[in-house]
Amino acid sequence: MDFKKYIAAVHDFPEEGIVFRDISPLMADGEAYKEATSRIVEYARDKEVDMIVGPEARGFIVGCPVATELKIGFAPCRKKGKLPRETVEVSYGLEYGSDILQLHKDAIKPGQKVLITDDLLATGGTIAATIKLVEKLGGEVVGAAFFIELKDLNGRDKIEGYDIFTLMTY
Repeated sequence: MDFKKYIAAVHDFPEEGIVFRDISPLMADGEAYKEATSRIVEYARDKEVDMIVGPEARGFIVGCPVATELKIGFAPCRKKGKLPRETVEVSYGLEYGSDILQLHKDAIKPGQKVLITDDLLATGGTIAATIKLVEKLGGEVVGAAFFIELKDLNGRDKIEGYDIFTLMTY
């Protein structure tokens, strides 16, 4: 399936000079969305994944159907203040400033094989922070899976050494 035909290019969003790759048309087409998540399911099966972790918010869109199909759990990785119970956190750099991501302290059991999912690998900062959180809880990150990779932003450099699966690249 040519997944790129289901991705909308939105020019000058969220700011001038940026081309935003919108996955909404992919999600709107049931067959394409199912096929995209099924490919990640197969990747996860090969890794014998125990748990899926996805950063907010589009990591939920990718990870939840994968976890459901595999009959395993999903743990949301959220920005500070969004999770109601005891958490672990990590600060990470943004283009201008920094932010904090959190996971519930009991989200990952030591030794669990974890797949991190998101819609897009860009600079890699959010995924690197998510990896740190999983490892802080004793999980083993066995891979990271994305619908899209923006190659020119070199996100792989920030998560070097981890297995990466993408459906399409720009």
